[in-house]
Order: sequence, then C-alpha cells, then structure tokens
Amino acid sequence: MKSKDTELLLIYLFFDLFILNASMSFMAWLDPIVSLRDYSDVKHYANYLSHGNLSWIVTYLVFTKRNLYLRDGFLNRLKRISLRILIFICIGLILESLIMRPTFSNVFFLKYTILFFISKIIFNWFLYTYLNHKRSNGLHINRVLIIGLNDTCRQLRTLIDNNSILGYKFVGFVTTEESSDKDIIGKSEDLSNLIEIYQIQMLFVTVSFLEETKNGKEYLRICNKKGIRIRFIPEHQRWLKSRINMESVGNLAIINPQEIPLDDLDSRFLKRTFDLLFSGLFLLLIFSWLFPIIAILIKLSSKGSVLFTQKRTGINKKTFNCFKFRSMQVNDQADILQATSHDSRITPVGKFLRKSNLDELPQFINVFLGQMSLVGPRPHMLKHTVQYSELIEQYLVRHYVKPGITGWAQVNGYRGETDELWKMEKRVEYDMEYIENWSVWFDFKILFLTVFNKKSFNNAG
Repeated sequence: MKSKDTELLLIYLFFDLFILNASMSFMAWLDPIVSLRDYSDVKHYANYLSHGNLSWIVTYLVFTKRNLYLRDGFLNRLKRISLRILIFICIGLILESLIMRPTFSNVFFLKYTILFFISKIIFNWFLYTYLNHKRSNGLHINRVLIIGLNDTCRQLRTLIDNNSILGYKFVGFVTTEESSDKDIIGKSEDLSNLIEIYQIQMLFVTVSFLEETKNGKEYLRICNKKGIRIRFIPEHQRWLKSRINMESVGNLAIINPQEIPLDDLDSRFLKRTFDLLFSGLFLLLIFSWLFPIIAILIKLSSKGSVLFTQKRTGINKKTFNCFKFRSMQVNDQADILQATSHDSRITPVGKFLRKSNLDELPQFINVFLGQMSLVGPRPHMLKHTVQYSELIEQYLVRHYVKPGITGWAQVNGYRGETDELWKMEKRVEYDMEYIENWSVWFDFKILFLTVFNKKSFNNAG
C-alpha cells in the first residue's frame, strides 16, 4: 500500500541530510576541535561526515513513524523532531563506540547535533507556515466532494478539515437519498452539475467490498469527462491487505482507479527537478543571448510586443499565461482563431520562427515557473478546451499532468492546425498513451525526437 506521507520519506531524508551536513560544516569551520581551516583536519572531518550521515539514515530506518505532515499543529511536529534527534544521538553514540577511532570527539558531535536540531525546527517552521499560508489563501487547493454519509465519509471530512496542509477543501456531501444534514449539497444523480457549480477538483466515493457499487463506473466516466480526479474509499478498512494496490491519506486507505505513473510523488519530484535544472540552464546559457537577437528581428518585421501571451489550460484545468515569441501581426482574433498553414497574419520572421519551433522557446520560462514541463500534452487555448471537451469523451484527462513544450503527439506529427476533429482525436490518443506510460526514458526519447525527427516539424507553418 502506498501512502502519500510515506512517499515523501526520501525527499524529507534528502533535506534532512542537507541540513545535517551544512550544520556539521558550519560547526567545523568555527570549532577548534575539528577545524576545516586546518587542511590536516579535513580527513579527520570526513570521518565525522560518514558517521553523522550513517547515524541519521539508521535513525530514519528505526523511526519511520508515518503521517509527519498529517498531525494537528506544529507542536506535534516539534515533538516528533525532538524524539528523532534523541534517537539520532543514541544511535550516533552506539556507532561511535563500534566503528570510530578513540580520537572521536563527542563534544563536537553534540555541538553540531544541537545546531542541526535548531536548524531543523527553523526549516520546518518556515515550511509549515508557508504551506498553511498558501492553503488558507486558497492557493493550490483541491475542492472536494464526498459521495456518501457514513462513518468513513465523516472521518475523511474530519481529516480534511483538520489538515489544511493536505491541500483539500471540503465542499459538501453528495448522497443518493434525501437528508436534512446541512453539509449535503445535492444528490448523486446531479453529480455532473454539482461539479460545475462548485468547481470541484476531487471526488471521494465510499465503496463496500460486500456489494458492488452500482454507480462506480458512472462516477468514473463523469470524472474523466469533467477532467477531475476520483478516489474510492473502502468502507471496511480493517479488511485491507498491503498487497492491494492502494494509497492512503492519514489512516484511510483509498483506491485510485485513474492511477498514472505521475501520481507518485517521487516521479513528480524527479520530473520537476529535471525541468527546473534544464530550463534554468537553458535560460541562463542560451536564452539570455538568443532572446535579444530574436526580439530585434520581431521588432523590425512588425509593430507590437516581442512576446505573445495567451491564456491556456494547464494541469487540473487551471489557467495560466503561456509565453511565445510573437509570430503574427497584432490582431483581435489571436485568442479565438487558430493559425492556418497560409495564414496572412503570420509575418515573414514569424514563419521562420514557427517552422524552426523557435517561437516556443519563451515557454522555458513557464517550465521554470512550474506551470509547464519540458514534455507533456501541448496546452490549448481556452476556446479549444471548452470546444473539444464536449466532442471528445476523455479530452480533459490530458490535464491530469502538466502541459509540455513538446509531447508524444507532436513528435508523431500531430501538431499545428486541427481543422478536422480526427486530428484532435489523434492528439488526445497520443497524449493518453504518454500519460499512461510515462517514464524518465520516455521523456528523453521525446526530447531526442523533437530535435532529430522530421515529423516534429510537420504542420509548423
């Protein structure tokens, strides 16, 4: 069983080891016992690094209590940090007696441990405050409907209300029968309308292993049609086995019928890290000198701004400003009329930019800001999102992941004008294949084909 909080373990460990090594280095720079200012002490200091990192990793294995981020208030987190530090000290002293030389200084060990403890508290306090501030201001919040009104549903509602840091906002219950409960906002047969009215992003449905849920498939169909995520919550939690492919939120196990590779936090973290590093280097080393050259060419060719900014649909159907080099004359139809192959609005410089894909380069800014990824389904203008979501059953599923500068559909030749429905259907088909089969190597393959495959430049004019 996968747990959302357990998924974070390696990321927390990474940050903890960073803070630990920074604390050791800072203390070694100041401390006369182990001084980094003395070159002869560097090898001696390396022993402390090995000892400290090994001790903290063992501490993680010993103290793997879950739900660090699902406790009420910062005080609970402080208690857990303090307990883990005490375990770290005990393990450190045991390892010191077993594997370290007699010259090992317990005083230095305790000094950097105290600094590590203080630094961890400060780091976690800022993180906790920052995330709670975002949640309380409605940023990065998933609005939640819960279908059902049993004890499991109420337990989930309590978990959501008491832990804003999870990123959920409870909107109401939906039931199959009439009820006077003030938290019930409608009946399940009105689910499609309720999703639109209350702008829902997540649906939880209670299911029983004793009898098949009649409406489960219909709920899933509606959610895929509306582009929102759905989770089934087994009512009889005590019967669950760890071999079943499930997730957990707090102490509630949930089933993800829409599971995709990028639902895993470690996969998203890996993809985001690569996006951030690659886009940052590109903006610094290439875009910084290429931008003024292209900007001058655009300015010389026509009046208007260098960048063209357009509202497009991103992950979870959220709107963002997508950047491109302006390739057309300034016109009033840019947000409603798609460019055609012989569009008179396209400037000579713009034609070159579109043919060479250089017009997309400012989207590296979107990638750096976290609005896009290097690889993913291409973001469409808002008009197309509304239009094609009505014509293609699972069109909005492509918004379960971040949009990309390039994608599997584009390297297979499906880019540019979609003057016939089948062209958009093929795009969605390839986008779905990408979403369902994502891997790091798949991303690398698409990036390679974007540069070296002729299909990537089809229909670009």
